[in-house]
Amino acid sequence: MEEAGAADHKQRRGRAARQAARLHRVEQRAPYIQRKIGYFEILSEEGLCLIEENADRILQEIGMEFRGDPEILDTFREAGADVSGERVRFEKGMCRKIVTATAPAEFLQHARNPANTVRFGPGSTILCPAWGPPFIHNLDEGRRYATIQDFHNLVKIHQMIPHLHHSGGVVCEPVDLPANKRHLDMLLAHIRFSDRAFFGALLGAERATDSVEMAKLLFGAEFVERNCVLYAVSNTNAPLVLDAAMSGSLKVYARNNQAVAVTPWTLAGAMSPCTVAGTLAQVLAESMAGLALTQLIRPGAPCLMGSFASTLSMQSGAPTFGTPESGKMVLAAGQLARRLGVPFHTVGALSSSKVPDAQAEQEATYGLMMSVLAGANFINHATGWLEGGLVTGYEKTIIDADLCGNLIAFAEGIDLTDEAFAIEAIREVGPGAHFLGAQHTLRNFETAVYRPSLSDSNSFEQWQAEGGLDSAQRANKAWKQLLRDYEAPPLDPAIDEALCDYIQRRKSSMPDVNYY
Repeated sequence: MEEAGAADHKQRRGRAARQAARLHRVEQRAPYIQRKIGYFEILSEEGLCLIEENADRILQEIGMEFRGDPEILDTFREAGADVSGERVRFEKGMCRKIVTATAPAEFLQHARNPANTVRFGPGSTILCPAWGPPFIHNLDEGRRYATIQDFHNLVKIHQMIPHLHHSGGVVCEPVDLPANKRHLDMLLAHIRFSDRAFFGALLGAERATDSVEMAKLLFGAEFVERNCVLYAVSNTNAPLVLDAAMSGSLKVYARNNQAVAVTPWTLAGAMSPCTVAGTLAQVLAESMAGLALTQLIRPGAPCLMGSFASTLSMQSGAPTFGTPESGKMVLAAGQLARRLGVPFHTVGALSSSKVPDAQAEQEATYGLMMSVLAGANFINHATGWLEGGLVTGYEKTIIDADLCGNLIAFAEGIDLTDEAFAIEAIREVGPGAHFLGAQHTLRNFETAVYRPSLSDSNSFEQWQAEGGLDSAQRANKAWKQLLRDYEAPPLDPAIDEALCDYIQRRKSSMPDVNYY
């Protein structure tokens, strides 16, 4: 009996090791998706023109407010816009003309490891983990406030996942650190524990400036001046407002030639009309106004049209995800961005579920699939998002990563080479036999079909013998194994010392402020 138990344990341990190996087979990882599939175009030419016309009407007749920043008002006034108080109105086609004149259709965001540099533009898609939740969830502890240790853990886990392409930004909010200083620790964590591209801080000119200064220490000031090394999102306060915190960081990044995704954050029925068409017209109007601002500040600065558009329950007012309407909105927004000639930023594996259950993955699968079909160039929240964005889930990160791998394989399209047509194999096997032992199968079985790291396709008896674990339980083991296997990418000690010195000086210059 003891020998049988030892054999079972060895078998389970061996299978777990194989799963972990598949999950972070880094040598096969591409720096981003180079898609070979088309786009799902939900709108006709007539429909696109109607949305664009209504977006122009919004900007011309209603306008958009830019609050708390007189410099922006002066910038728009000098460009020919009608400025009244903090309200800015634009003549028909003005914002589109400014954007299309100078905004780049594609650009690179450089990583400290050049092999991980990502490309924004036609045919490319970049997958990025969750952003912003103040809580974490795992099967061992349940739901609790996130700490800087969670932040470190998640950056390390993301670094080990081959199906992610970007280190992200606020992968969780470390509430054990002062709110006005924690961005410094988060930036350092991305630089130390990952060698992928990462976000700059989003809120306010001061934090954005810290991000740029730290990037200069990492890459060199001259390199940063010429190249994009930071990514940022400027969320509008829908409807039709951009506040000083977001516009302040937008100005810093645009002036420093760093990427900004102007992204209206809308829940249809609350922050935008309850209809898909009305929401799309508002999203396009807000995006174009923000994108025009980036180009007026620095012509040619990298920028993206963003859309975070979902729905809410008309009964409770709670945000809802994975809905048909959210799918329609992201598909249409992708078309609108391509017509504007800039890369498209959107979101992925969103869910209202509290735990990594069937609801979580149903909603996540739908959202991520729609974003891929929409042709998104950057998909934020591709892993880990729970509870409407309040929680980053450890297990959901792993389950979503498997979904990302699936979609990466899907985006590769259909191989039409001679090897893929396998005529010689069909001749070898002939009628009525099988292909299991064919030479073609033996050559291609490891790569012909995507192999998920978590799914269990074994017999019931084998699954039961290996512990009868569900997906979340298997994911729990997987993220712990990734942390055990993690090795920090090399970082020049002189750069690390310079970063630490900068952080120490910045922290000493201001008192602690906390929001939680």
